[in-house]
Amino acid sequence: MPLSPATRLGPYEIVSSIGAGGMGEVFRAHDPKLGRDVAIKVLPDAFANDAERMARFEREAQVLASLNHPNIATIHGLEESNNIHGLVMELVEGPTLAERIVNGAIPLEEALTIAKQIAEGLEYAHEESFTAI
Repeated sequence: MPLSPATRLGPYEIVSSIGAGGMGEVFRAHDPKLGRDVAIKVLPDAFANDAERMARFEREAQVLASLNHPNIATIHGLEESNNIHGLVMELVEGPTLAERIVNGAIPLEEALTIAKQIAEGLEYAHEESFTAI
């Protein structure tokens, strides 16, 4: 079931779609209790009915909840309503890399800065996953 503006997932009011990929769609939503906007990753209907995919989704939420790094979005929680499952996360403003490269090649210094931030977030997540074992 696709979400549209003004619909709700738990207490969150959907504002707009941010993007979609193979593992779900991400929406901008408003949290009326705390007066802030969040990002909600919603599983496709086919995945929501697959026990293995749901277990993977819940593991993703648990791993994200254990991480605290400036280059990794903070998780605020999981929501489920009418068989729609959402991962509620910090909304990070700004263009995506895909939107950024539409305007042409990214200058080397900027590309290196972006790559370094991605690598630092991945390194932290990798190190923390081994610490948890």
